[in-house]
Amino acid sequence: MNTPIDTIKILELLPHRYPFLLVDKVLSYEAYKNLVAIKNVTINEPFFTGHFPEQPIMPGVLILEAMAQACGILAYLSLTPREGYQMFHLFAGIDNARFKQIVVPGDQLRLEVELIGRKRDIWRMSGKALVDGKLACSADLMSASKEIPK
Repeated sequence: MNTPIDTIKILELLPHRYPFLLVDKVLSYEAYKNLVAIKNVTINEPFFTGHFPEQPIMPGVLILEAMAQACGILAYLSLTPREGYQMFHLFAGIDNARFKQIVVPGDQLRLEVELIGRKRDIWRMSGKALVDGKLACSADLMSASKEIPK
């Protein structure tokens, strides 16, 4: 297990920025194995103005995106690019997505992702999002990694 990673380091790893950065902190990770991260869900999220004004609920696709970003962080932390290059990870697919409970302002999403397999540049991971220890969402995710010049 490695030490926690704060938002500043996450900004160095992921290309996402507000309002689309959906991982606040990495609690632990083991390269090429797993990662546990946190997304604090607040009423200030821009999507709550339209989803839904009278009953704010975090959109399921954004829960999946948060899991995909956690997968990307694990991939970034696992690979070291060649000199003069940087890694770039792209969301490539999703299977078996299931939503078990709604996520509302004030909830804290615990994102747990685990590497299932990797073949060349394709990563297959299993992810789940929990609120207070209860499963909110689960899915199998795929991403593609690519070295690009700096």
